[in-house]
Amino acid sequence: MSIHVVKSGLQTSVQDNGRFAQMCNGIAVSGAMDSTAMQLANYLVSNPLNHPVLEITLTGPVIEFTQATSIAIVGAEFDLFLNGNLVFNEETIKVKSGDLLEFGRLNEGARAYLAIAADFNLQRLFDSSSTNLTAHFGGCLLTDNSQLQLQNYRQPPDKQLPPTFHLSFSGNYLLRCVDSVETHWFDQTTLEQFTQKKYQVQADSNRMGIRLQETGLSTAILPDKQQQVISSGLVCGSIQIPPSANPIIAGVDAQTIGGYPRIANVASVDLPILGQLKPNDKLSFYFIEQSQAVTLIRYKQKLLSQLFNNA
Repeated sequence: MSIHVVKSGLQTSVQDNGRFAQMCNGIAVSGAMDSTAMQLANYLVSNPLNHPVLEITLTGPVIEFTQATSIAIVGAEFDLFLNGNLVFNEETIKVKSGDLLEFGRLNEGARAYLAIAADFNLQRLFDSSSTNLTAHFGGCLLTDNSQLQLQNYRQPPDKQLPPTFHLSFSGNYLLRCVDSVETHWFDQTTLEQFTQKKYQVQADSNRMGIRLQETGLSTAILPDKQQQVISSGLVCGSIQIPPSANPIIAGVDAQTIGGYPRIANVASVDLPILGQLKPNDKLSFYFIEQSQAVTLIRYKQKLLSQLFNNA
């Protein structure tokens, strides 16, 4: 069985938790840009939390279902219509054969995650069904008037996310970050200026990297001394400073090594926000201690675990 992709939207791909232990081979982790939204969507249809989902970016698809099942959408908020009737994020939605799901206007955020109570009939590559959109392998990038093969359709109990777990995206963010490898190359005055600036997300941003432009004119953020950087490992959230002084934040499809100084790393607790950044969104940075970053991610994981374990 399959679902009929009437219209694919701007960029709709299959993503899961990503590929691990392959960066040493030059293979990016990939996976969902907003892993929290992906997990919550899977929870609502009683899937494993790292089960493949459809990642929907900026302009959504039109999908016809050919089998009764349950779905859920979490993340960016679109106007959603099932057979012309409004449906909503963050709750289980039952669909029947012949039902048509349409994504309308994008209201907030950048990426929504559509979980389906069924198994994707896709070959796994390096233990993942994720689509690497930069290297063009794995998973599936949906196209207009195509079929996506599914099997083992299910109809689990209906769920709704408690208010505590409702996601909202303002378009104006303060990202917490920690020291990185070359942070010490920047003097204290420059680091303070880095946290005082407000940046705007550029239109050429993607899953490989979030490109930023400072709003207004002021002193460029550059290393204290221009030193030759030996290319070394990047991780999702690495904030590089190229010669233009406009920061680039590495995304899930980023190259595995880079040669620009890394002024900071986005703290793990805030990495999902990268998946919701769209052109013209504003953001600033704030340094925290590594110990604070660990405490914050552990607390978030504890809250999520309480929700998932009480299902």
